Amino acid sequence: MVFDEKPPFMIEALASRHIRKDFSCGDIALDRYLQRQAGQDARKHVAATFVLVEKGGLEILGYYSLSATSVRLADLPERIAKKLPRYPLVPAILLGRLAVDETKRNKGYGQVLLIDALKRCLAANEIGWAALIVDAKDENAASFYEHHEFIRLSKRPLLLYLARTTISSLF
Repeated sequence: MVFDEKPPFMIEALASRHIRKDFSCGDIALDRYLQRQAGQDARKHVAATFVLVEKGGLEILGYYSLSATSVRLADLPERIAKKLPRYPLVPAILLGRLAVDETKRNKGYGQVLLIDALKRCLAANEIGWAALIVDAKDENAASFYEHHEFIRLSKRPLLLYLARTTISSLF
């Protein structure tokens, strides 16, 4: 996605002013999460949801959520695990959901959301975390993340990670 000037959209934290009811990505669970649960999760500090909207607009074009998680050290590839402390669980950030409205598919918005999530994770430099984890909903989603350098965990093939060091090198 290339823009001659500043992009015509912005990504911001989900707020009550955003129009959620019309969002439809084609997956009922992802639609329902945005429409019914995301606001509650934010108020309870369980997950933070960020939405893509046109500048000055309130209609949600896409969204993603981030929360804290951990991954078993034993589940990480040896080349990554050997660089980490020998704790049984390694702190990580979970990219829990990422969805784009059906009307905006194949326009690069998924990539825009992912890049914003990566940058936001790097900005969380006051907490410890070693990887960004994604639990892909299906093979199609897993392929999207693999295209963006995420690596599958061998014991759970729909669980993918991107090491913090890799994210840092991207920016």
